[in-house]
Order: sequence, then C-alpha cells, then structure tokens
Amino acid sequence: MMSEIMDADRDGFVDLPRELEGNLIEIGSRLPSWNTEGSFLACSTIEWYRAEMESAPLFDEFRDSLLTVLNGTTGGYAVVRLGNIARTLGVGEHLLRLATAILTEVAIPFQPFRRWPLWKEIGTNLDANPGLSTGTGYNAFHMDLVNATQPPDYTTLLCVRPDPLGAGASILSNAREAVARLTPSSRALLADMAYSYGGFFDLSDVGEEYKPFPVLDGESEDSGFVRFTAKMLIESGLDEAHACAARELADQMVAGQVTFTLQCGDLLIVNQRRWVHGREALADGQHDIAPEHRRLLLQLFLRDRGTAEPGTA
Repeated sequence: MMSEIMDADRDGFVDLPRELEGNLIEIGSRLPSWNTEGSFLACSTIEWYRAEMESAPLFDEFRDSLLTVLNGTTGGYAVVRLGNIARTLGVGEHLLRLATAILTEVAIPFQPFRRWPLWKEIGTNLDANPGLSTGTGYNAFHMDLVNATQPPDYTTLLCVRPDPLGAGASILSNAREAVARLTPSSRALLADMAYSYGGFFDLSDVGEEYKPFPVLDGESEDSGFVRFTAKMLIESGLDEAHACAARELADQMVAGQVTFTLQCGDLLIVNQRRWVHGREALADGQHDIAPEHRRLLLQLFLRDRGTAEPGTA
C-alpha cells in the first residue's frame, strides 16, 4: 500500500504488532456496549474495558508507547493504526467499543455536546460553511471548545471513510513551539484577554463561557492551553495590534505544520494543551459522490483525571 503520510513525523504514528492486532480483534468482538454517567463514560464501563485490554499480553507495552507519544517532552499527538482491525471487525459498534477502550488508557472519554452520542459524527455537508469541520473547504488551525474555561484535554478522531477523491489531509502544529518563535511583543499581546470566538450553549462539563479570553494564559503546558482558533481573526472585532499578533502566531503554526491523510481505522488523538489541528480542503467533485461514500470521521473528547478550571487550585 502506498504510504498515506505526507510531511509527517513518523514518531506520532503507532503501529500495532500483528500479535496484538489479533488479540484486539478478539477483544473487540466481545466488548460489551458502554454506559455513560452524564456526559462521561461510566466508571463501570471503564473498569470492564480496562480489564479486557489488560488480558492482551502486549497491551501494556503499546499503552506505554502511546502515552509517551502523547505526553513526552516532544510529543502531543498520535495516530493509532487500527486499519487491519477495522477490515476484520468492520467500522460499526465493535470497532467503536475497541477504540473507546483504548482511549480509556489515555484519559476519561466524554461528549460535551448534549445532543450528540458519545461518538459525534463529522460528515461531509455540501451545504455547510466550507471552513467548518463538516464543510468541504480548508479548516484552519484551532483547538476545540476554545471559549470554554475547561476545554477537553484531548480531542480524538476516528476515520471511518477518508475523502474517496484522496484529499482532506489532516494538518497539525505544535502550538507551544509556534509561540516560542514569536517576538516578545506579540507574546505580550496574546496574553491579553482580548479574543473571542463562537457561541456557548447545550454543553456539559467544560466549565463556563470564557469571553474574552487570552490566547496565552501564562500556565505551563501541563495545566494551560494555547487558546487559538484562526476563525477568531474574522469574528472577534480585534484591534489591529492584537489581530497582527494572532496572525503572526497563525503563520508560525502553518510554518511548523505536519500533514497526513487519515485512512479507514486510523485513530487520531491530539493533546490540546500542546497541539492544534485542522484539515485541508476536500477534493473538487464532492457532488458526484453519494452521501454515504463521502468522508466521515467520528469524534470523541477526553478529560484528564483531576483537571481544574483556570484560576482554581
């Protein structure tokens, strides 16, 4: 198979040994359906899933590698290659349960959007604003729920179908490294509570609306965020100095981006305290593709245990 990775750092990709794939196929076929407690995966489900995963002889080594990739000094995102497993289990409930079980080893799965199930569909809507996640255009760098006082610590995307025309590559950038390349004057402006974006409704367990917010909150990368979305440059009503600082940061993110195309079964996990994400435009000709064959991702969020809101002890 031709490599799907373009300009990407292979250190972020986690391939499974064939023996572990076989174990996980067996486990995935017998995992029970999950229960939730409010917006979070139920503790009873987490315990059951963890016990099943621990039964795989090579799983501990895989988990340690995954956590190092996500949280090591140079890490921040991972792509777990579940394609072989998806070809065996299919892309239905068995794969979703297995992906959820893997994610319980990282943090607590939850869905802050009340109207959605645990895994939220991100399909391809030809009538949507092209720059939105469900649109067909370029989706610029951002972190999810940027305007919440307690955003998800991780955002995850499971690829069910890539763009059949071969476009729509994922883009990621190390926000911390981009900030480090800024001028001191730009960093000072980004620390001002001058930025805003989006609405805030029908949400659970992400704190309160944060408006306006600083891009740089002065916290360490273990407790704070680089609160950035390129869309705030259009909607914030910023003065020129603050807009210029945000544009400089956006340029640095683009300069440092990695790009790769998710394939069926790829599970992308992004540490939102370190990295931002987005998507290149889908290929022209989407109208010629049947809706059930267009690009489809499923999204789930993760909350670190013991995460506190800004300004709390």
